[in-house]
Amino acid sequence: MQTQELARGFADPVLEAQGAFRAAMWALSRPGQPQELTTELVPPAPLSPEAAALALALCDYETPVFLDAALAAERAVADFLRFHTGAPITEDPGEARFAIIANPMELLDFSQFSPGSPDFPDASTTLILQVAGFAGHGFMLEGPGIKGRIGFGATPLPGDFPARMAANRALFPRGVDLLLAGAGQVAGLPRSVAVKGA
Repeated sequence: MQTQELARGFADPVLEAQGAFRAAMWALSRPGQPQELTTELVPPAPLSPEAAALALALCDYETPVFLDAALAAERAVADFLRFHTGAPITEDPGEARFAIIANPMELLDFSQFSPGSPDFPDASTTLILQVAGFAGHGFMLEGPGIKGRIGFGATPLPGDFPARMAANRALFPRGVDLLLAGAGQVAGLPRSVAVKGA
């Protein structure tokens, strides 16, 4: 019986993890402004290289990871993440510290994930959404880290995305944070940001 070879992780684990971590932090501190996220990772499909780089930089044995249906259907994805991060894979989105979403159009309602608690708002789920890229200005963003308001676009995203983000912001300081990863970039939408239709 032939077994599939495990996809390789970072060639330089320290340097590349630092680079991906830094890109994620800049993205969250500058909402809606995509940051460069270059990687040579070739993870098992449908996990994207950018989402894989974020997972390898942010996840460890203490951060349960939830995979959406598309990712969970491919055993090689869970094997890749377990081996390279040590993170346990959970089927319960409410237990996850990170959730990787390959198909944002079928994104679970944010209420399915952990918003944290009043005492520990940082114990919430961070969602890593795989997107095709960042183009157009389908949304307007306001909030901390944004001067005035800026236009933002990413595809694909569900049609009710602004309403989801409004409900999420109403929970502040609780709520989920989003990292959108694709096309060699990552953009952050923290719980503090207001997302409105353009």
